Amino acid sequence: MIRGKVAMKEEILKGLAQAVIDGDLDKAQHFSKEAIANKIDAYEAIMEGCAKGMNIVSQKYETGECFVPEVLCSAEAMTTAMDMLKPYLKADTTNVPKKVVIGTTQGDVHEIGKNLVTLMLEAGGFKVIDLGPDVSVEKFVETVKKENADICAMSSLMTTSMIFMPDIIKAVKAAKPDTVTMVGGGPLSPSTAETYGADGYAKDASVAVKVAKELTSKRD
Repeated sequence: MIRGKVAMKEEILKGLAQAVIDGDLDKAQHFSKEAIANKIDAYEAIMEGCAKGMNIVSQKYETGECFVPEVLCSAEAMTTAMDMLKPYLKADTTNVPKKVVIGTTQGDVHEIGKNLVTLMLEAGGFKVIDLGPDVSVEKFVETVKKENADICAMSSLMTTSMIFMPDIIKAVKAAKPDTVTMVGGGPLSPSTAETYGADGYAKDASVAVKVAKELTSKRD
């Protein structure tokens, strides 16, 4: 019986991943329903199913095996699944809620990774203010001050837009010195984050919550 449940779980997670890879909305809905019906943890379904599929799509895009239309279809399938699974996420309420201002830096319209990080942060008990894509330095700083944010998180998938991160970090620190700054995105690395002056770096959504909690706990 236990082995049967494990096999079923693996089949559902693989199904979610493949639905995202194929950009198949019907399959994304089907396997999301199956995950809910079989009481699979929603966080695990998203990370081990949807996110894994999207990572494969991203790799194929980077190597020229697929193009923007396919990526957009995959993103739509992932969003469909995430929207169904999100109500079943178990929010962590053990800590006092922290505010996160998040956005994709100026000149970059990519949102897939950022949206996944946003979802995971919300599941982790954070209050997230999502500024969307193509966010100016001024908008980041203005919102951090207005919301009295604990964290300013920046995402970029383009080398031409990640160059704005040092300016954002410097401006945020000048306006609100105790704000934690986090960066992430394909072209970045821990060393880049350090060079930019960021407090933390998250390579993907799966570790973003852990990094955010570690950084804010040091400030408490």
